[in-house]
Amino acid sequence: MNIQELKNNIDTIANNTSSKEEKLQQICDYLASEIAYYDWVGFYFRNGNKEELKLAQFNGEPTEHTIIPFGKGICGQVAVSNENFVVQDVNQQDNYISCGWKVKSEIVIPIFVNGENIGQIDIDSHTVNPFTSNDEALLEYVCERVASFI
Repeated sequence: MNIQELKNNIDTIANNTSSKEEKLQQICDYLASEIAYYDWVGFYFRNGNKEELKLAQFNGEPTEHTIIPFGKGICGQVAVSNENFVVQDVNQQDNYISCGWKVKSEIVIPIFVNGENIGQIDIDSHTVNPFTSNDEALLEYVCERVASFI
């Protein structure tokens, strides 16, 4: 994983003239194509004033989890805690919402605009224990760039 090259390409997407929805989709598609163990890449955003997240753009198999209440599952917990959440083995997590039998691990990083948690990037992997500090650093950068155009 060449972090700098990935960041540079994320910058290119963030700075292009596409709509925010197109940019989000381009980021999902790019990350899924460049990192072999990123089997599902998606964005969830707060659903208006409701205490829930709503699925936005994603790359991967369709999910039934298009609305996630705050506090439920990994994504819902991040909406409340405002902290990164890395789960190397979903079978070890009590408050996990299964997105499919193939999913073995998950990483969720919040997106902040003006100090407010407005959403998150969610990555599922079909591999146990794939995520490193490089993934966390890259995805934090992605979230910072998304915050600049959302």
